[in-house]
Amino acid sequence: MKIVRLGKTGLEVSRICFGCMSFGKQTEERPWVLGLDEARPLYKRAWDAGINFFDTANVYAQGTSEEITGVLLKELAPRQEIVLATKVFGRMRPGPNGQGLSRAAILGEIDNSLRRLGTDYVDLYQIHRFDPFTPVEETMEALNDVVRAGKARYIGASSMWAWQFAKLQHAAELNGWTKFVSMQNQVSLVYREEEREMLPLCRDQGIATLPWSPLGGGKLTRPWGTETKRATTDRYNKTMYEKASDQEIVAAVEAVAKARGTSMAQIAMAWVLQKPEVTSPIVGVSKMSHLEDAIASDELVLSADEIKALEAPYKPQQVAGF
Repeated sequence: MKIVRLGKTGLEVSRICFGCMSFGKQTEERPWVLGLDEARPLYKRAWDAGINFFDTANVYAQGTSEEITGVLLKELAPRQEIVLATKVFGRMRPGPNGQGLSRAAILGEIDNSLRRLGTDYVDLYQIHRFDPFTPVEETMEALNDVVRAGKARYIGASSMWAWQFAKLQHAAELNGWTKFVSMQNQVSLVYREEEREMLPLCRDQGIATLPWSPLGGGKLTRPWGTETKRATTDRYNKTMYEKASDQEIVAAVEAVAKARGTSMAQIAMAWVLQKPEVTSPIVGVSKMSHLEDAIASDELVLSADEIKALEAPYKPQQVAGF
């Protein structure tokens, strides 16, 4: 597994990031989530393959993803050998101040995350979305205080408009506060709108990009029309990847995979990895085969003709995922 720098920082992360959204306590909305014993071999295989970067969030499975991640990472290696990321923004309890990026929410939720993870610090603390109801100065000062308190080494952001990200960074720069070093946004063959503004901004500023859903919610891993438990129960996946052009893109991936004699997942992931702005795509896994495909894609190099064939069917679309 290749190792790269996280943007302009000195932090070294694996070329593939292990996404932990698939683990925790099952709910009616997410019956595909895996528990501790089912998750254990997947975490171990990732570590053994050279993946040192693990990403979760406080809202995943109502906090139980962080709990499982904390338990299993302790079994794998000393804390300092692991790069651990989590997020803040989503609703964690009912009533006022139960979500968002206020000072109250951030300072409360970092402590809750650290308790669930069983650690004194996270390497990367990310805002899950932009909060339009909180002044950017309040958010950035609170995040700066989290870093100064030693509870996070770096901070990052996730899906938002490029102008919002720039506004947050500007507030930090003006006040001498900690700036974001990474952007976790949606990038895949079926969603390329980030190529317009956010990816060029990150490349110009030396910001690491950590694409989520690089396989289009699994749509790019199997022939069109194939159903899975997650595809039929995840309300986001059911609505995000059903456009007519998506079907053409899936067919293009299938054709390249057949010609290569490899899986569709490896082709789709290799396309994301070849983008110069991309640092470490986040791969969600619920089966060992998902992880093996991600690991193998690190060594797969696509030709210019293959990239052209994969990109040809794409049609511009409305921005989604914010």
